[in-house]
Amino acid sequence: MKSEDVVHYLQDHPEFFEHHSEMLALVTLPDPHSGRAISITEKQLINLRDKVRALEAKLVELIRFGEENDVISDKVHGLAVALNSAGDRREVLSALYSHLGGVFAVPHVTLRLWGAGTGEGDEFEAVADSVATFAANLQQPYCGSVTDQETLAWFGDAVPQLRSMTQVPLRNGNGACCGLLVMASDDPRRFYPELGTLYLERIGDLAAAALLRVAT
Repeated sequence: MKSEDVVHYLQDHPEFFEHHSEMLALVTLPDPHSGRAISITEKQLINLRDKVRALEAKLVELIRFGEENDVISDKVHGLAVALNSAGDRREVLSALYSHLGGVFAVPHVTLRLWGAGTGEGDEFEAVADSVATFAANLQQPYCGSVTDQETLAWFGDAVPQLRSMTQVPLRNGNGACCGLLVMASDDPRRFYPELGTLYLERIGDLAAAALLRVAT
């Protein structure tokens, strides 16, 4: 009888070991850790322990992610309160820059507006049509390298040190793009392509709503 015949028989008769449980004691397998022969029951226990360890590691990871999200959520809430409390455009911009640069520790933050009234400052400088089109076509915030990004020039003397950026479209209540919020860092892994964008989108929504509220 070949080993394949035994396999096929056991597959066709899964109740075999129920009727011949004493055979389980005769089956031995190599221990994956020590190499010694162990019973099939011991092997099952080892496999179970390995699965438990993997689940515990996954649980620890999920708890860590949850704690990190709680921290970010608190920061976004603080930004929302500050923006809602701002009485005019300068206060809105000040709250936005101070929270992103301070609480969120983003070293370089700037934005441009082209659909939220007029005003003084870099925020109201004219942007190239290509930039406005790029922002309008963003389905979610861009995260990644600064290479070939037109908005990089907005950071002036800091440009040579920048390695990663995120570009967040600002939209009005109808979904039309009215500006672009750009954050950059000298850390190439601060804004990497696989970064989740949920909180960035919420920050963009909050910033746009606040700026439009005080538009003149």
